Amino acid sequence: MADEKEKEKKQAKPEAGAASKGAGGAKGAGEAKGAGEAKGEGKPKAEAKAKGEGKPKAEGKKKGGAKEGAGHAPVVGEAEPPARVPRLREHFEKRVLPDLMKRFGYGNPMEVPRLKKIVVNMGVGDALQNIKMLDAAVAELATITGQKPSIRKAKKSIANFKLRAGQPIGCMVTLRGARMYEFYDRLINVALPRIRDFRGVPMKSFDGQGNYTLGVTEQIIFPEINYDKVEKIRGMDITFVTSADSDEEGQELLRLMNMPFRQR
Repeated sequence: MADEKEKEKKQAKPEAGAASKGAGGAKGAGEAKGAGEAKGEGKPKAEAKAKGEGKPKAEGKKKGGAKEGAGHAPVVGEAEPPARVPRLREHFEKRVLPDLMKRFGYGNPMEVPRLKKIVVNMGVGDALQNIKMLDAAVAELATITGQKPSIRKAKKSIANFKLRAGQPIGCMVTLRGARMYEFYDRLINVALPRIRDFRGVPMKSFDGQGNYTLGVTEQIIFPEINYDKVEKIRGMDITFVTSADSDEEGQELLRLMNMPFRQR
């Protein structure tokens, strides 16, 4: 009997050690799994936070940069601001046109005579001997009018003047629109008053169809010309082409446009 009890005790001890080992292994495995799961759960959250925090900032910067760039970039199809209207054109539309309609009894505003163009012509006879004189005249006329002149050539040969057909002998400019009004404004308000003993322009220079031609003997009356760089004093012819049918209408138009006519 004693031998059987000892055998049972010996068998019970190994079973208890195995049970304790199994429990310890289960606990270790459970703890390891829990720690691993805890670690696994912690990493994705941290990565998600890092990714989530970094992306919105970068996107915000990109959006902000795109908006700032869009503010400076030109908009396609955007209309340009209107150019400044010359003051003499405003003067014509507000004062001259109504006065002419009352003066001549026009029924339609389109019947009122208008200033169509201004032609500035400068003859350079010295170009026959020295062609560089023509280049100087072209530069001066371009400075005065703000437009590149066209070179005019002789149409006929004249033996007494040693002139052959096709030789350049002058230059001219045709002004229309805003440049025409600006040149007219500078002429009557700045250039003509600088003429010595100026008493007004003659009233007998109309051609019978409402057009007026004015002769200027010196180009230095225009403030754009530098007197120290002028090689020779030259004159020019300035023709005011209007849509008037008679000299009376053309004269009244220019008078209302502040042309300083000589008083009789």
